[in-house]
Amino acid sequence: MATEYGQGYGHGLGLPERGLPEHGDERRHRLPAGLRAPFEARSWREFGYVLLSLPISIVLFVYAITMVSLGAGLLVTFLGIPVLAGGLAGCRAFGALERARARALLDLEVADPEPLRMRRHGFMAWMGAVLKSGTSWRTLLYAVLHFPWAVFSFVVALNVWAYGWALLTYPLWFWVFPVWAGQDGLQLYGDETHSIYLDNPFEIAVTALVGLLFTLATPWIVRSLTTVDRVLVHGLLGPTRLATRVVELESDRGVVVDTAAADLRRIERDLHDGAQARLVALAMELGLAKEKLTKDPQAAARMVDEAHGEVKTALQELRDLARGIHPAVLTDRGLDAALSAVASRCTVPVEVEVDLAERPVPAIEGIAYFTVSELLQNISKHSRATWAAVDVWRVENRLMLQVVDNGVGGADVSGGSGLAGLAERLDAVDGILVVDSPVGGPTRITAELPWRTV
Repeated sequence: MATEYGQGYGHGLGLPERGLPEHGDERRHRLPAGLRAPFEARSWREFGYVLLSLPISIVLFVYAITMVSLGAGLLVTFLGIPVLAGGLAGCRAFGALERARARALLDLEVADPEPLRMRRHGFMAWMGAVLKSGTSWRTLLYAVLHFPWAVFSFVVALNVWAYGWALLTYPLWFWVFPVWAGQDGLQLYGDETHSIYLDNPFEIAVTALVGLLFTLATPWIVRSLTTVDRVLVHGLLGPTRLATRVVELESDRGVVVDTAAADLRRIERDLHDGAQARLVALAMELGLAKEKLTKDPQAAARMVDEAHGEVKTALQELRDLARGIHPAVLTDRGLDAALSAVASRCTVPVEVEVDLAERPVPAIEGIAYFTVSELLQNISKHSRATWAAVDVWRVENRLMLQVVDNGVGGADVSGGSGLAGLAERLDAVDGILVVDSPVGGPTRITAELPWRTV
């Protein structure tokens, strides 16, 4: 969700990158949305979607009703279940087609539903999986419900579109009536005694104006019709909320496993390259000092003194490593004291305010601590700030963290390092990371974690 500060500074100044329109976009969008809607590609794609819905829905409806009826009628024999399973499988295939059509014409991104779950291989296992799958029955329901709606939307959209453009262009073709039809113009009303034709300039102009209103309203009418299609496709042909949640949890579990493995590798590397190397060197120096103790006591004393310094350095590295794993002050005194200790090591003055009546569970408390710690490290390394603040508070069942600095800003929300990894860790526990960092500052980063108590 985000990257380190350093990657964002000095970037994002181009207009397209920051989401601002280019000059061509400004000229193209000077017309109000209502006037340019009839000529936009989106309007024509949606109109094409409505037109295609009728033939596709007819085929899907006839197929679904025929196969289900045939399968239900044959249930008294051994052929009923295979026919019913085949009908449902065909509906699933039509569902994939509808998702692709909605993606192409409505710009509606709908994920594929959960696949068939078969414990064994074979035709019988496949039939059981198809019949037990909720996706199969939802696509069948879509086939039944979409047909009457497709008929209604087709009739409404086609008539509104046809009447609108026909009336709008009436001044161009009204001459057809007196030349070829033997009447003065388009007949508005007629009975046995008299008739009303749209034939004089005023009536022709009013007709074109009414056509213009219909033409301008047509894209919005079609868009409202396709809104129902969006709901049907998303609700019946996409994955269920439970399936989506399962996929998210599986992804979060992978992130947690990868993060834990990376932390273990970091700890192993720090031990191997730091404290372990110093302890090996210390053992060698003490061995040499032991050999020289009787021959050259002064040299042995110098070596012991150097070894004493190595011991203190190794102990400091071990303390830093232990603090990076889980600081003792966090366990003993909570977030307030732990974050104050982290703030005291920051290169800029940091104001810390923790407003918590009770402590969350250790897992959430640890994630909150390391989140603030990494954000303060980014401030020290990249922000060029002279002041920073950390606020921690609780809102109902959420733990809120906010880190603010007055640095140069420009922290980007794309990429794959620093804050992006931090956002993945938060997402693994249903947390959120929001970065607000315009170029020139200030930078405001808000993290939200679920609140859980012991």
